[in-house]
Amino acid sequence: MTDLERYRDEIDEIDSEIVRLFEKRMKVSEEVAEYKIKTGKQVLDPVRESQKIHTLKEKAHGEFNSLGVQELFRQIMAISRKRQYQLLTEHGIYGERNFTTVKHVPLENATVVFQGVEGAYSYAAMRQYFGKKIESYHVKTWRTAMEDVTNGKADYAVLPIENSTAGIVADIYDLLMEYKLYIVGEQIIRVDHVLLGLPDAELGDITKVCSHPQGLAQCKAFLEEHPSWKKKEVENTAGAAKMVSETGDKSVAAIASREAGEVFGLKVLAENICREKANSTRFIIVSRKPEYEEKAGKISICFELPHESGTLYNMLSHIIYNGLNMTKIESRPIPGKSWEYRFFVDFTGRLGESAVENALRGIEAEANVLRVLGNY
Repeated sequence: MTDLERYRDEIDEIDSEIVRLFEKRMKVSEEVAEYKIKTGKQVLDPVRESQKIHTLKEKAHGEFNSLGVQELFRQIMAISRKRQYQLLTEHGIYGERNFTTVKHVPLENATVVFQGVEGAYSYAAMRQYFGKKIESYHVKTWRTAMEDVTNGKADYAVLPIENSTAGIVADIYDLLMEYKLYIVGEQIIRVDHVLLGLPDAELGDITKVCSHPQGLAQCKAFLEEHPSWKKKEVENTAGAAKMVSETGDKSVAAIASREAGEVFGLKVLAENICREKANSTRFIIVSRKPEYEEKAGKISICFELPHESGTLYNMLSHIIYNGLNMTKIESRPIPGKSWEYRFFVDFTGRLGESAVENALRGIEAEANVLRVLGNY
């Protein structure tokens, strides 16, 4: 037997003993959970855990081993908590959630608000999601749309949250935390931009192009072929088309949808200007009511974390450990707190399912703030 083989055999023996002791520890942890369930004590005791880790670190020899012991026992304690959260759910103890299950979110005869004007992609998303049996109106800003739903003027708002080419619409994430509304649905619209001008304009006449910042970003390669053109950002793509129709200036063009050109009587000067053929925008439908359909399969949450090493990993581990598939994560700065962030996460599942409740219970107990934004 070589020295390497002997060392490996020794490690295998030690690892087997570690597994035996780990399972023994988990058994005791389950007994602790049973006690906490009976007495109503919280699973997480941060003071106790901090004191224990400090004591264990002192038992290790050398700085490297001390840090290793700290990391090892943080993970062991985190795993123990996850098992205790599972036992709470198994005993029928669920977190306080104000969501209601419905067979279908009521859409007919609803009043729906969207930002922009007729011909905008948000208008197309609204029509595709709700159909025609609704009352609808438009507003200038996303904030106004959120306020109208909050105040009861509208039942739902349609808001763009992500584009497959240009990325997230950051303002929407911030507004979701500012207004206590809930995501009840989503709609994906394929973005097919064209360059629109006045009926008597030609491509050679153009000196300025208007569009929403996302529209300009999505057609960056096309615009780089015309470096002399000035670019002007406006509130939405259909608004850019409307502005061109009102200017009477054939040197001004808009990047918008073909439908917007038809609404405002404009001419298509260039097609296929968005080089990313899979370009799509995801819209969310928000409501005052915390409802979710029986067939819902995606959950959106937001949480804020202590500014400490490893906290994000610990939060996400609750999703991973419960066998849930995380489909998206984004971060946004927390207003008024320098270098602190809140995280927006989407994962598969439905409220009320054991795995989902286990994950949410863990995040809720260990994050500074948790909000369930919707199940849809």
